[in-house]
Amino acid sequence: MAVLDRVRGSEATTERTARQVRQASGLGLGLLLAAVATVVWSGSFVASRALHDSVPPVQAAFWRWIVAIIAVAPFAIRETWRQRRLIRRHLGYIALASLLGVAVYNTLVNQAGLTVSAGSMGMIMAASPVLMAVYERLGGRRLGARRIVGMAVACTGVLLLVGRGSLPPAFAAGDLWMFAAALSFASYSALLRRRPTEIGGLVFLFTTFVLGALMLAPAFGVSLALQGGFEPTAGTAGPLVYVGVLSSAVAFFSWNKAIALIGAARAGVIYYLQPVCVAVLSFVLLDEVTGPAQILCMALILGGVMLGSGIRVRGSGIRVRGSGVRVRGSRRTRPDRLRA
Repeated sequence: MAVLDRVRGSEATTERTARQVRQASGLGLGLLLAAVATVVWSGSFVASRALHDSVPPVQAAFWRWIVAIIAVAPFAIRETWRQRRLIRRHLGYIALASLLGVAVYNTLVNQAGLTVSAGSMGMIMAASPVLMAVYERLGGRRLGARRIVGMAVACTGVLLLVGRGSLPPAFAAGDLWMFAAALSFASYSALLRRRPTEIGGLVFLFTTFVLGALMLAPAFGVSLALQGGFEPTAGTAGPLVYVGVLSSAVAFFSWNKAIALIGAARAGVIYYLQPVCVAVLSFVLLDEVTGPAQILCMALILGGVMLGSGIRVRGSGIRVRGSGVRVRGSRRTRPDRLRA
């Protein structure tokens, strides 16, 4: 009997350890996907800024989603047709996600790009993880002291960047457009936690792209009538292909999967890397200079990211760095001890 109890105890310990490894692997993969989306989206701010004097904002947003639909359709259209009844059942939810994440968010970013530099756009967008965390806290989720401190440090860096080293910062009209975009994106990210699990990720993505483009169609028609079209040259087509294929299809799929794995608040901490990525890209591609004060503020942002996104299971011997998983020993640890 004692031998049987020991065998059962050993099996239970092995099962708990395997479960902890799976959870840690999911956290690592989620952080990696959030980082991929963040880096790719950083390039979209540079692309929006590059198009500001050649393509009207609504037209840029509309053609972005047309390109995205074309890119995703071969992989998603058959399964989307199979799940059409599920889509109709949850059409209200999908329409709201399409409005916030597709139609409104990117149009606001393009509008801000008329007057705001790419670097400033990325800096302001880094405020959205704070809103994501607020949404999760309102939903009853505990954020953890380390994550809250990390967000506070990173948010301080963002405010100092926007205010050029002074607090409180002074905002121009373009800055307010970007804050509205940040609110829209944070709302979309919080909404993803309620995505119906029976709808496939690629189906959901494709459907939101189609609905978002349909929502933009009337505004696109008005823009054509009042502002005229644009000339499809390499300087306009290249950025639109980038934001349509990479920033839309690839980045949104990665971000949606990251939210499903690790939640909006934890993914939002990784999103704080965006101002740094945008600053580097805007310097290389647009000759936007980043000064010493901005570099110091970026150090605050990076420090907050490192503090808020580190993963450890205390006492279990499991640590996650990036996407790797390390297991030592077999001490018992409850699954809810796994945290960032």
